[in-house]
Amino acid sequence: MPHDLAKTASFLALHLMVGFSVAYLFTGSLALAGGIALVEPCVNAVVFFFHERAWRGELRLAALLPHSHHAAV
Repeated sequence: MPHDLAKTASFLALHLMVGFSVAYLFTGSLALAGGIALVEPCVNAVVFFFHERAWRGELRLAALLPHSHHAAV
């Protein structure tokens, strides 16, 4: 388990550094790049959760899309 935690921590650090660097190159702003570097992994974590559920067949795209139960007039 310690090896897995170290690997996860090192990947997170690498991910944050790459995200920050790319965002800084595009924006030129330290604050904006820092925000992007922190928000992007959180968004990816949520996307990954739903991606895994979809791959297990527990989630259908059609169920997420808004639709109307009323007949067209």
